[in-house]
Amino acid sequence: MSLGTAFRVAIIAVALAIAGCAGLESAGDLSGPVAAAPTFHVGERWVYRAREGFRSPAVWEETHEVMAVGPEGIVVRVTVKGPTLDGVRYESLAAPGVMRQGALMDLETRRFATPVDRYRFPLASGETWNQWVNNFNETTKKEGQINRYVRVGGWEKVSTPAGEFDAIRMRVMMRLDDEEFWRYPTTCNYLIWYAPAVGATVREEKEAQYFEKGEELDGNGAIRSQHTLIELTSYVK
Repeated sequence: MSLGTAFRVAIIAVALAIAGCAGLESAGDLSGPVAAAPTFHVGERWVYRAREGFRSPAVWEETHEVMAVGPEGIVVRVTVKGPTLDGVRYESLAAPGVMRQGALMDLETRRFATPVDRYRFPLASGETWNQWVNNFNETTKKEGQINRYVRVGGWEKVSTPAGEFDAIRMRVMMRLDDEEFWRYPTTCNYLIWYAPAVGATVREEKEAQYFEKGEELDGNGAIRSQHTLIELTSYVK
């Protein structure tokens, strides 16, 4: 690795760390209660509206429905419908918040060698966890390793189309496994609000970017690959 390459990688890491710390400065009420793990039942359903992009964003409706609950785990069907999107995928959970199969960034399906702790219940303000997980991406048909870091913030009142909820806020930072000879891996910086009253997230703000490779820093900026807002519109428990 050249000096310029190493320096750029360091800049990415520092930028993400600063972004995470900045978000925690206004992370809400840090003295609130912990959020216990939900209990899932077949037929429970959460419907979200989603928007991705800037000038002419893609829009869609995303429905998460519990299809099976048992000793072997939990199965959730995710249905996506919109003017340019129409598909179904399935998530497999070993336990609430513990994902064996599912999406990390977009609508892809990944199978994880070790389950990913999407949420580490009970969620408590100030808690952190950091995982390096091997996985197989069924969309790209490639194996790789992702790094996912989570820091739990405080409690906030969050307004959504489904109503107002007391939600605990989480900062999620990820380094994906999509590095190529011409580009560095995608880095993701997400804010997620989880509401115990509905047993799911009620709002997600997702930003992602990557840098093209070069032998030295040439002033080229990051290429933004995600700008997404997801909000709860209705739910059935």
